[in-house]
Amino acid sequence: MPHVETSDGIRLHYTERGSGRPLVMIHGWTFSGRFFDQNAEVLAEHARVITLDLRGHGDSDKPAHGYRVARLAKDLFDLLEALDLREVTVLGWSLGCPVIWSYLELFGTHRLAQAVLVEQSPRQYIGVDWKFPHASSFDDAGLATLQAQTAADPAGGDRQQIQTIMLTEPSAEQRELFLAEMAKSPPSARNAIMADHTRADWRDLLPTLDLPTLVLVARQDRVFDWRGPAWVGEHVPGARTVFFESSSHALFLDEPDKFNQVVADFLAGAS
Repeated sequence: MPHVETSDGIRLHYTERGSGRPLVMIHGWTFSGRFFDQNAEVLAEHARVITLDLRGHGDSDKPAHGYRVARLAKDLFDLLEALDLREVTVLGWSLGCPVIWSYLELFGTHRLAQAVLVEQSPRQYIGVDWKFPHASSFDDAGLATLQAQTAADPAGGDRQQIQTIMLTEPSAEQRELFLAEMAKSPPSARNAIMADHTRADWRDLLPTLDLPTLVLVARQDRVFDWRGPAWVGEHVPGARTVFFESSSHALFLDEPDKFNQVVADFLAGAS
């Protein structure tokens, strides 16, 4: 399987389709690049599509360390360097968005041309000045409960997640694939990255970004109130926001044709 090695010796698995300007797609928590399979096949007609498995996920290594968003951002940096990718459109879904935000904070727009941010709130915890938290991990007690459930019954959590992230019913083949991919992520890795990810607040960073940005928001998301992800589009300078009216968290699965067309059009705008 194709892989690159990070600066701390971890092997990251990726897949590659198509040719042209690169589009790097980054999945969410507990998932893998395989969740983008049907989209990547279509988008490969417009770009060199690379799907990455984050450390602790999919077919990438599962080390005992490095489960912080900043380390995942450095992993992305290492991938772009190893493959010598330039003028990259980087697309993040859910956890993939903070990986992009951390990359931009640490490395600026090095090797990047565009960003696509799919369904992530800038803050997951509720606060006196933030009313659009994560549905379950919205404070320290919620995080602790989620971690306990993940440690005790990861398979049960995976089945629940599939029901949560999609409004449409996956095919039997999709469900089998998704659950098999999620089972590759050990509870220790899941809990470590969620502990770091869920406490972050990116609201101060987003207005400072200087990169053409597309924000995709699902109106019927069961993970976030849609106004959280929409806040991102309102505060990244010059960002364009597109709403998906018939989608939950995995809007690229619920409305794949619209997702593929919107992303392809955005790619064309930078060519």
